[in-house]
Amino acid sequence: MDNSKRTVVVTGFGPFGEHTVNASWVAVQELKKLGLGSEVDLHVYEVPVEYQTVQSLVPSLWKQYHPLLVVHVGVSGMATTVTLEKCGRNHGYKGLDNSRFCPDSQCCIVGGPDCIKSVIDMESVCKRVTASGLGVAVSVSKDAGRYLCDFTYYTSLYLSHGRSAFIHVPPLGKPYSGEDLGRALQAIVQEMLELLDQAEEKIHCQQHFH
Repeated sequence: MDNSKRTVVVTGFGPFGEHTVNASWVAVQELKKLGLGSEVDLHVYEVPVEYQTVQSLVPSLWKQYHPLLVVHVGVSGMATTVTLEKCGRNHGYKGLDNSRFCPDSQCCIVGGPDCIKSVIDMESVCKRVTASGLGVAVSVSKDAGRYLCDFTYYTSLYLSHGRSAFIHVPPLGKPYSGEDLGRALQAIVQEMLELLDQAEEKIHCQQHFH
């Protein structure tokens, strides 16, 4: 098996609205301190809450790093758990961003499918992380909220044919600290990589037998 390092890119968002400190970026910085083990080359980025920046930044991350996986992390004021999003949606973007901008088409990619699911089985990731006794509650959702989070996720899913993930975190202290959220991200991303490895092995076995 190839021993070269696997590349993973994880993004958090910058401040917006009442979120003057965005828990997602705090959590991603904590993850960066922890790392994902010696075999994974981890790159982290803070994404401004602006549609047009997302449209240029997300493709550039895929192009620059050719990552095995890109994980986007965002904050949800309504969340009380760390939430794994199963899919991104193309339409319904009416909320203005930090630049008071909203796409005229109100969609991510004109002509793209309405919904794109991640190739990662989020239910399975949720079960595995919950069973590991992390002390942070994890749940699964299929509505990433039709704002910059959902917009970023769909864009990444479209570019990667589903090899992306999105994780919503609650605001800091409600109830988790930045360190707690960083540990949760570490456990979740490691499980995602494990599942991708297993899927890859299955494909190799099938090719071997045919």
